[in-house]
Amino acid sequence: MQFQQLLYFVAVAETRHFTRAAESVHVAQPSLSQQIKALERELGADLFRRARGNITLTDAGEALLPLARRILADADTARHEVMELAQLRRGRVRLGATPSLCTGLLPDVLRAFHDRYPGIRLLIEEGGSLDLVRELARGALDLALVVLPLPTASPALTTVELLREDLVVVSSAQAPPPGGGRAEVRIADLEGERLVMFRHGYDLRELTVAACRAEGFEPDFAVEGGEMDAVLNFVRAGLGVAVVPRMVATRPGLGLRVTPLSGPDLHRTIALAHRSDVDPPRAARELQRMLLQR
Repeated sequence: MQFQQLLYFVAVAETRHFTRAAESVHVAQPSLSQQIKALERELGADLFRRARGNITLTDAGEALLPLARRILADADTARHEVMELAQLRRGRVRLGATPSLCTGLLPDVLRAFHDRYPGIRLLIEEGGSLDLVRELARGALDLALVVLPLPTASPALTTVELLREDLVVVSSAQAPPPGGGRAEVRIADLEGERLVMFRHGYDLRELTVAACRAEGFEPDFAVEGGEMDAVLNFVRAGLGVAVVPRMVATRPGLGLRVTPLSGPDLHRTIALAHRSDVDPPRAARELQRMLLQR
């Protein structure tokens, strides 16, 4: 009994027609008929009652059909399991993240993932949440770390909250401390401070500007337009202060003064997002698991 013979048998049983069955499994009809006859000889019983325009199962055929379907299903499952394992030996994961997460959260997780799956290429794209959502929607990314709430409603995305992170104010150790040197400052204390501001489209820019306006003032920019590393370097040079995530501000070796920022809603929520209509590849799902369990 051959696997191919069972495949042909199920095709005929489901279509009740030899020609249509042959078309469904992409084989010539005479070859299919020969294989069915060979299977019947092997089993010692007819599987079909053949009459012009009327193909029905015999009792032997009725008994074989559920077993054949199960064998074919198990073979399909086995093939997919092996393919899934193979994907963890080679392949790629396309991950999008905001620049602050690339410098703060991701390095340790990606190192652990690479140590476990050295054959998987990691392709990282930095950007703001709006850009990353667009890349997910067009299929250019498997996963993305985005800031909630998303800038636009995205019903086609599935998001899982990963962490909530406090925001802090960073300033040069050589410059006067913000807020008159208090242990904590409020957004209102930044009125009159020169701010080093991120580029347009950057999540932290939108959040900081909105918080300042909620306190009744427009922020005063000393420098604007940078990414995370540039902003930190400008602050270090004494050009102004900046509002950044705590995980970025507390990295070793930055040499910046870190002042907690008090007040409600002065945090950001990070979520892991992927398209709802497409399951991420096995390797991407494994990275997703490691991020959620970090």
